[in-house]
Amino acid sequence: MQANSPQPSRPQNPSCPAGGAIVANNHQSTANSHGQRGVIVAPPSGNTFTPNDLTILHKGFDTLALAIKANIPSELFDYLDAERNVAEQERRDVLVSYNGIDLLLSPHGGSGYRFIASGGQEGATWFFKKPNAKDPWGIRLSFGSFFMAMHGLGAAKAHVDHIMDRFGIRFGPDDISISRADFCVDVLAPSFVLNPDQFVMHSAAGRRDYITPDDMSVHGKSGRVTSVTIGGTRNRQVIIYDKRAEVIAHKKSHWWDIWNHTLRTCKQAENDPAHVRTYRLSPDPNFAAENRVWRVEFRAGKDLLKDRWGIRTWGQFFDLFGDLCREAGEVVRYTELTPSDPNRARWPNHPLWEIVCAEMNDDLTEMRSGADPNPMKQVHREEHIGMLVRNVLGCSITLGALHDTDVDGLGKMFDTLAADMTAEVEANPVRAAKQLQDAKDRYVFIQKPERPT
Repeated sequence: MQANSPQPSRPQNPSCPAGGAIVANNHQSTANSHGQRGVIVAPPSGNTFTPNDLTILHKGFDTLALAIKANIPSELFDYLDAERNVAEQERRDVLVSYNGIDLLLSPHGGSGYRFIASGGQEGATWFFKKPNAKDPWGIRLSFGSFFMAMHGLGAAKAHVDHIMDRFGIRFGPDDISISRADFCVDVLAPSFVLNPDQFVMHSAAGRRDYITPDDMSVHGKSGRVTSVTIGGTRNRQVIIYDKRAEVIAHKKSHWWDIWNHTLRTCKQAENDPAHVRTYRLSPDPNFAAENRVWRVEFRAGKDLLKDRWGIRTWGQFFDLFGDLCREAGEVVRYTELTPSDPNRARWPNHPLWEIVCAEMNDDLTEMRSGADPNPMKQVHREEHIGMLVRNVLGCSITLGALHDTDVDGLGKMFDTLAADMTAEVEANPVRAAKQLQDAKDRYVFIQKPERPT
């Protein structure tokens, strides 16, 4: 898949250069690399315009996982090992700080890794093995959807380089192995109806990534298809699903801010301030139909990246991942149903599919939402406070029921409960102080306003 002739350098977002450190800046990428390798070009079709009821709300990487051919230093291992013993004894995550890097260390490991440590939504989840010269691939990490949506691929690479430097771990450009990458496009499409029969799959039968209709998984609710998944996690996977429903079900409230930021930006560009003020996506069930957001996601697993495309390092990823996604949009297509034509291969692409592929016709390395993450962290914090308050109230009312209190006596019982808790804190100040600090450590990442470095 490598080109014979040297390729021009890919334009980078100056705020998050893929080849270097982050410089705090809120400007969006102005890359315009149409026609070069590493980008996606929509398949030929007469229907390449954007219909009025299809609006792009977000495009970018959703998940990124990679391994690093290196082991952590013995000093870091000893520190993490001692802290993990504390975590095991207290059965909780503990906050660890090493050379300016804060992580929440889990009380357990997994899948051959001694330590699992999280940097929160604004960082990566790290997996470290016990240093072993016979097992050089001692580090694995993954970025979640919040980081990738807010900061993009360039920031992810810079984040890895920064953490590894702070940990004193040296590695070269060939010591990276990317094992999973998901790219998604979110479309506001109120009138779109997902129909599994409109998927068309093309592939040579002899290929290892051959896809058949048997590889399709369909899910629905209340007589409506809400998601269709084609392919497997280790190879190529293409998914269309109701992202609005998934956001509500899993309480991923940051997506409302990301989508509404895009809508405001679009309407401001159209000089339509009235629409900016009045139209806003929300989880309100009364507006579910007109607020329907569909996600199209291309997922590349380890087998597809390495075996089919020869993608392992950052350089190979930047050069070839766009081509990989372009091919995915051709191997699997969502089409316009044409019952009069028995040859499904001739069915034209659905406008949604055309738009998604066309939107990927850009430099993929720096796609990010451009929204400010700090208000979203504040919303997350307030939502968590609200949940805890409801839990406290529910437990207190349950105590009232166990004490045979009627509704008129709840207020007096709450006063008694507050006095009892105050007395408990005053009687055991050391224990209370430790519990308070443990709680602050546990929620440290939703209290800090800094951008990732």
